[in-house]
Amino acid sequence: MEALAAAPSGSRCRSTYTRRVMRRDGGLTRAKVQTEAVHGELPSTPTGPATGFGGGANGVRDAVLTTVFGVIVLFTGGIVYMAWYKDNVLRKIEQAFAAGYDPALELAKNAIKRPEDAAPDPTNEELEWDLEGPWTQHLRREEQNLIDRIIQGKEVGHYFILLGPKGTGKTTMVLDAMQAVQAEGVAMCDAHPDLEVFRLRLGKALNYEYNEDTQTGLFQRRDPREGGPALDIERALNKLEKVALTHAKNTGKPLILVLNNVHYFNHDDDGRNMLLQFQQRAEAWAASGILTMVFSSDDFWPFFVMRKHSVVSVYDLSAQDAQTAARRMRLNARRQKVDPDVLTEVVKTVGGRLTYLGRVCKAPDMLKHAKHLLAVEKAWLQSQIGLIPDCDDDVMDEQKWSSCSWLLLREFVRRHEKEVERIREAVARGEADAEELKGIPLPQIPYYECRQIMTRPDFMDELDRKNIIAIDIHHDVTPDSWLILHAAEEVVGEDGFDDLLDSVRGRVDEIESLHRTRELTFKDVDAGDRIRLTVDKGGARVV
Repeated sequence: MEALAAAPSGSRCRSTYTRRVMRRDGGLTRAKVQTEAVHGELPSTPTGPATGFGGGANGVRDAVLTTVFGVIVLFTGGIVYMAWYKDNVLRKIEQAFAAGYDPALELAKNAIKRPEDAAPDPTNEELEWDLEGPWTQHLRREEQNLIDRIIQGKEVGHYFILLGPKGTGKTTMVLDAMQAVQAEGVAMCDAHPDLEVFRLRLGKALNYEYNEDTQTGLFQRRDPREGGPALDIERALNKLEKVALTHAKNTGKPLILVLNNVHYFNHDDDGRNMLLQFQQRAEAWAASGILTMVFSSDDFWPFFVMRKHSVVSVYDLSAQDAQTAARRMRLNARRQKVDPDVLTEVVKTVGGRLTYLGRVCKAPDMLKHAKHLLAVEKAWLQSQIGLIPDCDDDVMDEQKWSSCSWLLLREFVRRHEKEVERIREAVARGEADAEELKGIPLPQIPYYECRQIMTRPDFMDELDRKNIIAIDIHHDVTPDSWLILHAAEEVVGEDGFDDLLDSVRGRVDEIESLHRTRELTFKDVDAGDRIRLTVDKGGARVV
């Protein structure tokens, strides 16, 4: 035993193990056994009972258990993933209403900086303001206070629509209110005629991917987009409702969702159904106080479709406010000071529309640019509803619309001239101040009278859509802007305009008469032949 213990253990153990394996399994070759012994590997053929599918009941049991265990793991993992994904969707929507970054506000804040070498006129020192800030910091509109309260979540129980002509500053006031609160609890989305595009815009505003970023393809779920944009938007509103409920419980304030330019929806069944879909949600959310929706529109038809909301009308600035705004916008643009008479003439030409004032105040010559805008507006107006004498029957419908439109515009011009003449007579008698001539508003005609003047009420929506007229909540119709009115005055004041309008309307009547007339052609009629035509209206009559 001692001699055996003293022997080298490595070589003896390997040789003994090799002989045992050779006796137990004669199928192994000596060379393979020696190789395994040298490298210290286990025998190629293991001992013990066989396992696997060919090994009897134990192999089948192991296969079944493995399959069942894999299915359970997969199913459990899917449930856990779906629960996590749904919770993550809600968290992402909550982030869309968090203070800080908002896509619409970020674009508005990224304004083009003025060159540093541009210096303000040293003579312009009557007003003090921050030249890097917008002029709206110093001239707040009357509607701004209400919009601030809406965006801050203090107006609960209502949903609102901002209604006014294009360029009056509706979006600007909303963005200013959002900037004051850093867009906390506010999301803004622009409408679009294509509902698929609007679906993406709403998803961007809400930080919602419509389940397009999910990894649930293993469960063979239906494509989320199979139902169309309306169904996808309904899913997004369902998620938004859950977030709004949680937010209202935690903060006590509603979320704010702004849909800008809803007049861009098509005025058809799809567009009206989309507005109805949002209106139903807005009513329910306003009643529960969890979310306030704000709609913005330049046209009148969304107001006509959505009748149960609170309306915030946004109009042009008055003449006095327009002059004050023009001075400050001019100085904020670092342009030279102009004479007050020039400002008065500019405001008289372009009116109190903020869009036009912004363009004019940035031009070196304000009065020249105002006249340029008027010339462009006149050319555009004539290109849209210009009259064509002796028109062909192919353009009869277009000329019918144009002639009816000019009937309405001519009435606007006449009423404005009568109002100016009335005030001048009052000034001459000493019953009015000459300053009233500067504050004459745009002429208004009730909607029902416009229908009578045009004789085609269905043309009103198209004029509103093209920003030729504007309709307010009192169903009063006005020219869309002072530029439109002045352009119409120049066209109506041209020599022969009334005759041209009458001739076009007469031509339209002739073409319609020809369309209602049927021509009878008789063949093989020789000289001396007679044709007898009988019209029977309760009795025989020979013609």
